Formats: sequence, structure tokens, C-alpha cells
Amino acid sequence: METPLDKARRAPESMKARILTAARRMFGEYGFHGTTTRMIAAKVGIDVSTLHYHWGGKKDLYEAVILDINHDLRQKLRRVERVIRGRPLEERIAISIDQLTDYLFGHSEIPNLILFRYFGRTRDKEGLDFIVPEFISDIVRSMGLNRDGKPASSRSMLEILTIMNSIYGFISGANFFMPMVKLRKKEYIAMVKETLKFIYIPPFAQNEGKAR
Repeated sequence: METPLDKARRAPESMKARILTAARRMFGEYGFHGTTTRMIAAKVGIDVSTLHYHWGGKKDLYEAVILDINHDLRQKLRRVERVIRGRPLEERIAISIDQLTDYLFGHSEIPNLILFRYFGRTRDKEGLDFIVPEFISDIVRSMGLNRDGKPASSRSMLEILTIMNSIYGFISGANFFMPMVKLRKKEYIAMVKETLKFIYIPPFAQNEGKAR
């Protein structure tokens, strides 16, 4: 049976899709508890009853947002994997940093929501979450950090989490950090990518081939 999320993804100009897009932005900015369905409806320019007709309650819509973001992030990781496959490790890391940083800056609700989930004290729906372990394992495999097709080791996963969390932090904190370092957004994004490469590529290259 086709779900409301399936219908929204199939018809990106539909009312369902418009509400979903607004919900991603609002939940990404204010979190689950700081967002109301009235706020989302006002963003779309509709009555709240129309929102409930298309999506049900707030938790239903939030669940759709998380599922939608999971899908989009996994698709992006697969595209990055196709680009970096077979390249030297330093190139794989540099390309991944460039592409993921650009993508996540363009979809800042994703790192914001992931950080909300990491550090939020309350859970709005048990069993609903980002598929972080699977994502990290995918990146470890793409980078060639797991040997002989073995599952990702704890160390490799923590190494990738360090890079990903750095990207999330730079994006979620951009409005605070940019005035601090006196950079405009375009310059800031370029400097973030340059800084991440400066910090992470040398130790990865130095340890290439070593057991993790």
C-alpha cells in the first residue's frame, strides 16, 4: 500500500510534498518539540486542518521527515561511493569531504536533525531513528577501511564518525562561526572543506594499510 511519503516523493509538486518540504525545514530549525503543526501549516500557507488531512498528526509527519532524510542521505552516499571507487585513499577522502559538505550545506536540516537526535533528552517515538550505523558502515566500506570485506571495525567507524560529526558541527554552527572567523558563506564552506582535509587526510594516509 502506498504511503503518504511514497505519494509525496512520486509527486514533488503536490500538497503532500510541499508540506513535507516545509516540515523538513521547520523540524531542522526547531527540533521536534519546538515545532508545531500550525508553524508548518503557516510556512506552507495552508490551514492546519489541511496538513492533518494529508499527513495525520505531528508524529506521523516527523516520522515521514526522518524516513525521507534517511533515504536522501543514503542515496547521496551511494553516489559518492560510485565516484570514489578505485581511487587512492587521499582522493577518496578529499572527494567525500567535498561532496558531503556541499550536499549537507544545501540540506542543513539533515545535520541539524541528526544532532537533535544525538543530544536530545527526550525521544518522541521509540524505534524511529536515523540509520547511523548502516550509514557509517557504508562509508567505511567506500573508503576501503575494512579489510578483506570484513565488517567495519569499531575504530574505523569512530574515525568516520569524527569526520561526519565535524561536518555536522560546522554546518549547524555556521551562523555562529561565520561572524567569528569573518567569512561569508561561500568562503566559509570552502575553508571548512580545506580545514577538514588538512586535519584528516594526513593521519588516514599515514595509517593506510594498517589494521584497524
